[in-house]
Amino acid sequence: MFNRQEAKGKADTHQSLTDRIRRKYDLTPSVSTILALTTLFFVVFLIYPLLYVFKEAFWIENTFDMTYFKLMVTDPNIRELVINSFKVGAMVTLVTSVVSLPLAYFLTRYRYPGRNMLRSIILIPMIMPPFVGAIGMKKFFGLYGSVNMILVKLNLLERSADPIDWLGGGFWGVVMLSALHLYPIMYLNIVAALANVDPSLEEAAENLGASRFQIFRRITLPLMMPGYFAGAILVFIWAFTDLGTPLMFGYKDVIAVKIFRQVTEANTNPMGYALVVLIIVLTALAFYASKRWTGSKNYEMLGRGHVTSREVDANWKMRSIIYLFIGGLTFMALLPHISIILNSLTPDASQWWLSILPQSWTLAHYVETFTHSDTLPSILNSLKYSIFSTLLALLVGIVVSYLLTRKRLPFQNLLDAVAMLPLALPGVAIAFGYMGSFADTTLLLRHLPDGLVSVLDPRQNPTFLLIISYAVRRLPYMLRSIYAGLQQTSVTYEEASQNMGATPIRTLYKITLPLVIANILAGAILVFSFSMLEVSDSLILAMQDKHYPITKAIWALSQRHDHGAYVASALGVVGMLILIACLLGAGRVLGGKLGEIFRI
Repeated sequence: MFNRQEAKGKADTHQSLTDRIRRKYDLTPSVSTILALTTLFFVVFLIYPLLYVFKEAFWIENTFDMTYFKLMVTDPNIRELVINSFKVGAMVTLVTSVVSLPLAYFLTRYRYPGRNMLRSIILIPMIMPPFVGAIGMKKFFGLYGSVNMILVKLNLLERSADPIDWLGGGFWGVVMLSALHLYPIMYLNIVAALANVDPSLEEAAENLGASRFQIFRRITLPLMMPGYFAGAILVFIWAFTDLGTPLMFGYKDVIAVKIFRQVTEANTNPMGYALVVLIIVLTALAFYASKRWTGSKNYEMLGRGHVTSREVDANWKMRSIIYLFIGGLTFMALLPHISIILNSLTPDASQWWLSILPQSWTLAHYVETFTHSDTLPSILNSLKYSIFSTLLALLVGIVVSYLLTRKRLPFQNLLDAVAMLPLALPGVAIAFGYMGSFADTTLLLRHLPDGLVSVLDPRQNPTFLLIISYAVRRLPYMLRSIYAGLQQTSVTYEEASQNMGATPIRTLYKITLPLVIANILAGAILVFSFSMLEVSDSLILAMQDKHYPITKAIWALSQRHDHGAYVASALGVVGMLILIACLLGAGRVLGGKLGEIFRI
């Protein structure tokens, strides 16, 4: 009798705890099911691959082993990889800083004709990854490229003399092209930081007799440091973990390329996993150091709603400086695009050799791009992967953003952090994690039916994992876009719909989603466009010709000794045009300038 009463008391206590949880959180059966499925998605396709990487790096032959991490310290070859990667990241960050600081100042603090047009032009480098532009830039800055031929033509360099190595063995080529691609990210963060600087502080310093340079150095620059470091850390991590650009320039002594070379040994050599762990840890430390450094300082300013802008009209001298600076930068930024177009129109190597420009032109490579068995399937594959990854990112993005904005959930902040985590993770880390964790020798796949194994194993068919990886990598763009739309939409419309008897699903379909359709379309276009030219996942996961997307086909073609590089250039131009159309479409959907969709 006593045991029965005790059991009844425990059941009542459990029921009371369940009721309290349900009252505190919106955990209806349908919400609980959706949350469970969303959690399962992130666990299987984000958390599990990362945990698998750590397990393979530290747990070797059923024992905890730090051997491969010790090699990073003791082996000079591994140390060189780390040092070179740091040099690339640091140099790209320095160059983008030197370019972006005056650029942001010129475009936000001075008024002059054509300023709005210049704000859009400087974002042009974002329409093509440096991986693609590297093919053409080698024609411009190679040992016998256009630049050296111009110097010979001007009698500044003897034809018989050793040519100048502008690419520095590949290092300076990587730095130059990465900086030209990434400076808009730095610029947008600096612009956002400048907008948060209280102009009254600068006016006070000006009234005390400080020059504009002194005001910038002593007042403006210190106050914009949080925004600057946000951009700097993104640029550093991107350059530090970039795979495509070093690969195309033949600069192989960096961590990302070494990881790429280890793909074929993913299940026999733990070094690849150890290197992936290294870049994940270094990336996390970089974010932590940035947050710690900026968080240790006080950047608070008085409210500035009543203060007018610090913009001034530029005189003719300042206008000349601004036009020269931005014009020169724009020309450099356009060089990769110009070079890839010229290369795609060159018949063969003999027509662009020891000359400034190609000696003849052809459209044959574009014809081949849309007819050849090596190129047309890659375009169709990229379209297929990108469309389905966009639909998947759209589904997950709507679910997660709706849960975060409309429901009270346990561990709500954790769900938000996990969904945004891919933004901070290097693409090469996620791709290598997929390759290892879903390969045919893993414990997970050994107990699955053969049909399901062939779907999950990238060595047999990477289609499913490419779609998943594209969606996971670009999910933060979709989530941030839809989340912002839901935050700006009043919940009273949804409450009115449900009060009239509509179900939550019908309300979501008929009321909520139509109100945020512009945000949905903008996020979808961004996910699709960046998936079309995704580099790291494509290079690592696509291992058979028939499954190559555009970027892997460009890489494979560039390695051919015939006219492959020229067909690869034409394929790159096709991808660039698709991306331009997508970004212009996103800007049109948002009803604002193209640059607005990239603000951080």
